[in-house]
Amino acid sequence: MLRDGDVPGELTVRVFIPATEDLAAWAVTHRERMEELRRELSLRLPSARLLEFTSGAPDAPVISVPDDGSLAAEQLPSRDIVVKALALLRENYVFPELAGQAATAVETRLAAGEYDNLDEITLSELLTSHLQDATGDKHLRVRLGGGPGPGRRRAPERDGGEPADREDREARRLKMRQIGRLDNFGIHRVERLDGNIGYLDLRRVPMPENAGPAITAAMELVRGTYALIIDLRLNGGGAPHGVAFWCSYLLPEEPTHLNDIFHADTGETRQFWSLPYLPGSRYLDRPVYVLTSSRTFSGGEDFCYTLQALGRAELIGETTGGGAHPTRPFPISAAVHIAIPFARSINPVTGTNWQGTGVIPDIPVPADDAYRVAYAKALRHVAGLGDVPPPIADEARDALATLTD
Repeated sequence: MLRDGDVPGELTVRVFIPATEDLAAWAVTHRERMEELRRELSLRLPSARLLEFTSGAPDAPVISVPDDGSLAAEQLPSRDIVVKALALLRENYVFPELAGQAATAVETRLAAGEYDNLDEITLSELLTSHLQDATGDKHLRVRLGGGPGPGRRRAPERDGGEPADREDREARRLKMRQIGRLDNFGIHRVERLDGNIGYLDLRRVPMPENAGPAITAAMELVRGTYALIIDLRLNGGGAPHGVAFWCSYLLPEEPTHLNDIFHADTGETRQFWSLPYLPGSRYLDRPVYVLTSSRTFSGGEDFCYTLQALGRAELIGETTGGGAHPTRPFPISAAVHIAIPFARSINPVTGTNWQGTGVIPDIPVPADDAYRVAYAKALRHVAGLGDVPPPIADEARDALATLTD
């Protein structure tokens, strides 16, 4: 997907087919699907004025399918998108009074014509910046993508009122598990460092019903180490249940109260506790160091904040992004939706959360230095142990000498 530098707000979507295919013959076979994709782009991404099919071969031909404008009437005007976004904000935001203040500020801009005749890319970016400025909430966003995508239309209901697609939930869950395997469920790297130090680089926090086996396998690989470094510097968030699952591996079998989430729409508070049973070994009685950055956000921050509040980990790095509100998408049009925080986290130890402030590390250092600082602390821990086998003790001394040179 490419931005057109000459025409702001316009995109070109380029589809690559295998270089071994004859493009002309391929297009004849797949003409109906090509036209379906063109229609979906016109509905859901109107700025994609041009759809191209080509291959990665040198000097490969290109088949261009431009937007013919026939579906333009089905798109909401920019003003209507703003009006509907504000109505959804007032109805669903976790802090109604703040929602009203933010909506009023945006309505003043709307009356002044600031959103008139904007393409959906420019509009979503501008409206997001204005809403975040008014609320200080980085989870509150207007984003591309509206209703269900191709093949995801809402299924009809049976006579009893039960959605007919509930029988497909297991199939969808399995599909999500297959998709999750493409990035190893956010587990970017698992390593035993010199000195017998465990290292986990976690980029997101998925649901345990999908990622459980991968998380268990990662923890089994580091179970014999003397200390553990968990790198969350590039972790953009995920599911509260996933946070609870990861934290459970670092805590005793007796359930520990981790977090509460208050739902403003129902007035209910949902508690999250560590799990008394895990499909693997716990990592106990050894130090844990968590690396943070300003890019650590949402569920990644929940992970940091919970372990810090319980005194189970030492945080090293930068103050995190500051997003503590669970968020839900609300469709505005076929092309745009708004992500609205509908609940807030309440830590049972601190009685508050990290919204707006971020999680403040125990050892503040630039993110680029966090790994080195944590690894050095872990190696010093190993050096202070009395029963380390000589080969590992030598590894630790050599690694520490290298770090401090």
